[in-house]
Amino acid sequence: MAGGISWVGFDGDDTLWKSEDYYRAAELAFEEIIGQYIDLTDARTLQHLLEVERRNLRIFGYGAKGMTLSMIESAVQLTGERISARDIHRVIEIGRSTLQHPVVLIDGIREAVDTIAARYEIVLITKGDLFHQESKIEQSGLADVFHRIEVVSEKDTKTYARVLRELDVPAAQFAMIGNSLRSDIEPVVALGGWGIYMPYHITWAHEAEHAIEEGEPRMLQVGTAGDLPDALSRLSVAATKP
Repeated sequence: MAGGISWVGFDGDDTLWKSEDYYRAAELAFEEIIGQYIDLTDARTLQHLLEVERRNLRIFGYGAKGMTLSMIESAVQLTGERISARDIHRVIEIGRSTLQHPVVLIDGIREAVDTIAARYEIVLITKGDLFHQESKIEQSGLADVFHRIEVVSEKDTKTYARVLRELDVPAAQFAMIGNSLRSDIEPVVALGGWGIYMPYHITWAHEAEHAIEEGEPRMLQVGTAGDLPDALSRLSVAATKP
């Protein structure tokens, strides 16, 4: 424990391990199938898929399974119901492949997590399909480092408030580390907590929408995992000030 921060949260996908790369590959494979039926330059295929995914989030949730169901729905709509059963099966295989992608840790994150865990209590807060997230956590080799693991369906102020209440920690003594301003930083800052933003080179369009203003005083941005311990120390000092 150091300074005014006692608990530190980590996001999972694209903070601890690579994820969005595989979803982008899935989108490209989806376009290849749809391109057999329509002119991709006119159809705004990925924008259509994004709109369908957003509409389905409350029903299917986040993750590869929800993406696959949304791909099937989009394929039927975009092709005017002309898509073949064979190609629907190909879409399903895209989803299966995404669910089975290897877990590759972000460079330097293991060392950063170990360093931070030696100074603070740490919690993993990740959203998505429970089975898929549990599988990735197990494969990551990081499960035993965390004092607590939370797999949630949404990462908003309500969810973070519940987690902080169960941890018995005030928001002012909590910092969240993640690659999404929308899901990892904005809700925690809104509650009076702190954030460390570590952007990934790819961001899902849905996660790119946020209300964090440039120069937010309760947030720091880092370029690499190796920068996390120092950034957290700086936030800890800030957290001790009135």
